[in-house]
Amino acid sequence: MRIIIVGCGKVGSELAGQLSAAGHDLTLIDLSERRLDELSNTYDLATVKGSGTSYHVLREAGVQDTDLLIAVTTHDEINLLSCLIARKASGCHAIARVRDPEYVSDLGFIRDELGISMVINPELSTARVVSRLIRFPSAIRVSTFARGRIELLDLKIPHESRLDGMAVCEVNPLLRTDVLLCMVRRDGQTYIPKGDFILRENDNITVIIPPHEQSEFFETVGLPVKRISSAMLVGGGKISYFLAKILLDSGISVKIIENKLERCEALSEMLPHATIIYGDGTDRNLLDEEGLATCEAFAALTGMDEENILLSLHAGRHSHAKLFTKVNRVNFEEVIENLPIGTIIRPKQTTAELIGQHIRAMQNSMGSNIETLYKIVADKAEALEFRVRGDSPVLGIPLEKLRTRNNLLVACINRNGRIIMPRGKDTLEAGDTVIIVTTHTGLNDLKDILM
Repeated sequence: MRIIIVGCGKVGSELAGQLSAAGHDLTLIDLSERRLDELSNTYDLATVKGSGTSYHVLREAGVQDTDLLIAVTTHDEINLLSCLIARKASGCHAIARVRDPEYVSDLGFIRDELGISMVINPELSTARVVSRLIRFPSAIRVSTFARGRIELLDLKIPHESRLDGMAVCEVNPLLRTDVLLCMVRRDGQTYIPKGDFILRENDNITVIIPPHEQSEFFETVGLPVKRISSAMLVGGGKISYFLAKILLDSGISVKIIENKLERCEALSEMLPHATIIYGDGTDRNLLDEEGLATCEAFAALTGMDEENILLSLHAGRHSHAKLFTKVNRVNFEEVIENLPIGTIIRPKQTTAELIGQHIRAMQNSMGSNIETLYKIVADKAEALEFRVRGDSPVLGIPLEKLRTRNNLLVACINRNGRIIMPRGKDTLEAGDTVIIVTTHTGLNDLKDILM
């Protein structure tokens, strides 16, 4: 696809890397020549210096021949205007990043009336990701497929778990479950495990578990199952606002600590059922007074990465809360991911991934049959949902006889809303959607799973 990206900040740069690796024809527009030079020296793409709201700049970038324009500058109005001009100039698809909470209730109207394919609010999207993880206290990450019918859960095998030392082929017979173990990450390596693969304590595993068996499985393997009922959020920004709203609606009590009085007053009006504390979230005495020791979920969501990391380290030592830590920068990523700070929240990365999923869905209408895509491990592993077409070469062949690539697993089949945990005798039929988990990145068609 020919794609123009307007804005080369963190989201734009992340997108440039993802889309360039996927082989798209990219052109970047930004006012900063330095940013453009850095990205053009790193990736195979074209650049144009200027404003995305200029018709002449868009023409120079080739908008008349482009398939998609993505506007991700720091200004909502510029993003919307860039999309509108691009739509009028060429009729191409357009995606706009819109961050202001005041626009949230209007996102559907903006999308439909301006003819924009996707309007994404990074903070709202991030809040939804965190709220989903709070709903699953044991999960590190939750990925949804088949319009929410199927969930891939990332879990960490705890100390003294029954899974420690167990072979993958033994899990279901010994635990009397119907879990499908899709992937294991250990010591920086990613595996699609075969039946003789031995699980170890602290392995990160990706599983599909039927909803009615989830609680029993978690309890059996030593993972927490108790529903979270209280959350403490430090930092009163947009993510905290959206997250608090979602949690309150689901019956979870929320306490927000914010160090700006004016913002506290605004939050009190917008979230009348939340407890808003005016104070310094890095004050240990304040945290103790406000019940850190007894809170069940703790999210460090200030604007400072270092502050968030220290807060989560402290909360981890003085509570049993499920931890969430917002980190914007990717420097020292290997060090940060090994710290005991719970789930790391990266709003920019979340936004880029959601836009990437939408682009894959667009390709579906342009010839590909990918419905949904999640990067389970950045640049190392993907979970993809494919639509099975009537002319597919995989039709009607038992899975045990399909000559698929190594390091690839047929993880789940959705047949008219009926979820099938696949076994060797199962076949793929026209109209099914099927989830493929693999370490081969960049698959574009279901036939690509074959050797």
